[in-house]
Amino acid sequence: MRLRLVCVGQKMPEWVSQGYNEYARRMPPELSLDLVEIPLAHRGKNPDIPRLRQREGDAILSALGPRDRVIALEVGGRNWSTEKLAGQLENWQLDGRDVSFLVGGPDGLADICRDRADQLWSLSALTLPHPLVRILLAEQLYRAWSVTRNHPYHRA
Repeated sequence: MRLRLVCVGQKMPEWVSQGYNEYARRMPPELSLDLVEIPLAHRGKNPDIPRLRQREGDAILSALGPRDRVIALEVGGRNWSTEKLAGQLENWQLDGRDVSFLVGGPDGLADICRDRADQLWSLSALTLPHPLVRILLAEQLYRAWSVTRNHPYHRA
């Protein structure tokens, strides 16, 4: 099973790449974490935000496999504790489908992405910078895996 982080935005600062890569490389081979970057639609003067968000949404959906379990990261989604995420991870592994996590651009996810999602997950009620979400998500997935394996990384 593969985990895939599909997010809008490219050319992140080095500290973002280093943070994400640190946790992605810690994941076991049978549960690899891949990053798919979707180009941010150009926002010129007086941008048509709904149209741009739709364009980004179409690109996100084209990056998904037809059988992927899709988790959209949304402020209005459900909050999961580390233990709940670990349980989700185990269930996803039993299901056997690849899992794609969707992170929208600065204007959020298109409705078509939320409609395609099997679950909506909120990392926090706070508004988080999209680059930081990459690192936070990778760390939480690694932590959840460590819980499922009684690895000493997670010390609750």
